[in-house]
Amino acid sequence: MVRGVPVPMRGTKMVAIDAVTPLREPVPVPGLPIIGNILAMAKDPAKFFLDAYRKHGPVFKIRILGNAYTVIAGVEAANFMGRREGKDCLRSKEFWQGLVEEYGATCTLTGEDGEKHAKLRAVMRDGYSKEAIRGRYDELVTITDQSLARDWKAGTLVPVVQAMQYMVTEQLGIILTGAAPLEYVQDIRTTILYILNVLVTRQRPKFLLKNPKYKHAKARVFQLGQSMIDDYRANETKRDPDKHNLIDDIMAAHKNDPELMPASDLILSLTGPYVAGLDTVANTTSACVYAILKHPEVLARVQAESDALFARGPLDEAEMLRSIPAVEGAIMETMRLYPIAVAQMRTATKDFEFEGFQIRKDEMLYVGTSVPHFMEEYYPNATKFDIDRYQKPRAEHMQPGVYSPYGRGPHACLGKSLAEVQMAISMARLFHKLDMSLDPVDYNLVTKTAPTPGPSMKFKIKVNGYRH
Repeated sequence: MVRGVPVPMRGTKMVAIDAVTPLREPVPVPGLPIIGNILAMAKDPAKFFLDAYRKHGPVFKIRILGNAYTVIAGVEAANFMGRREGKDCLRSKEFWQGLVEEYGATCTLTGEDGEKHAKLRAVMRDGYSKEAIRGRYDELVTITDQSLARDWKAGTLVPVVQAMQYMVTEQLGIILTGAAPLEYVQDIRTTILYILNVLVTRQRPKFLLKNPKYKHAKARVFQLGQSMIDDYRANETKRDPDKHNLIDDIMAAHKNDPELMPASDLILSLTGPYVAGLDTVANTTSACVYAILKHPEVLARVQAESDALFARGPLDEAEMLRSIPAVEGAIMETMRLYPIAVAQMRTATKDFEFEGFQIRKDEMLYVGTSVPHFMEEYYPNATKFDIDRYQKPRAEHMQPGVYSPYGRGPHACLGKSLAEVQMAISMARLFHKLDMSLDPVDYNLVTKTAPTPGPSMKFKIKVNGYRH
């Protein structure tokens, strides 16, 4: 916008008034009748957004099953999300409202903005942070070992994503809620699959929610949530204060501020860790297993670091992450090349300008914060799996707006610090304990996109034996 241009006024001197340069309208990405761009997005959403960004710039339009969306992408979008104007111009409610209604709740953390979002985030902050496992790193190792003994047997082909889902559920269940509901894993995953595809991303038609398979799975998830409530109430006076967890925080909020945390919202909030962590952490760790095994030089470094870590005895919680730079680098590089949060979904709260384009109030938007992950301008040889990108002096991820594995803005992943520890221990223990290989050895990863991007459920590795 150009302002302060002198304009002659009759009978007066030259005065300055605002002159407005017209804002551009986003260009639509060509697609197919009715279904629009859904096929390209379903095949590889990260590539779709990157290609569209390269061709059309940081703003463009897409269509999915008759719904129109504006996309803002690139470092421009990532930095915008982190500024106050991004917070003021965007809201989350509409995209998550279907989930809220499906649960019979009033709200969910991911769908709230402003003061209420801040209050809910405060309630759950400790339970979702690494503070939840302070003093319990070695317990997390024990839980991981139990999972390895059960699902990663020597001489077998292991379906990696499924095995990771059980591991993640056991870890999160015991650490965050005190129980490991392994019998509900498939129900949780089915419920996530349908709700995200139909009600959140809206890439599938609503009639799919009538599927008996989904209805059964959803009922089981509700059963899990109710059992968590009943167990808490039955044992409230006997709970160990040294193992205070997310359930304690949520139930205390319900008791002390029922308007903020009404009874109708308890099941959604209490089962939240499984919904938030099952696919995300499992997909990332599964992709990390593939990437490490695919690169023998990385595998050797990861094994050496992991062996040294556990040879030192009980884990030093303050120094653990710093002591395993190869493991950390492998995880971070996996999150760059195989991002879970390809784009964030928002609605415009008001008319605003973004990079010279007009964004109108109530437009639905995708925010493509992962686009810079694949750009040579920020990551030289961007398709290469390079675990040393993150160490100084390179520190390529520290450039503003180029690395967003946990999303951006006020809705950035609340469980980031917990996930970092959880994934680091899981990967270090896995490669310390097991001798694994791809099957076949020249296997190239096949990925899926629903409900979240990640390796195909058919991805398997061979456990050749035990290293330790």
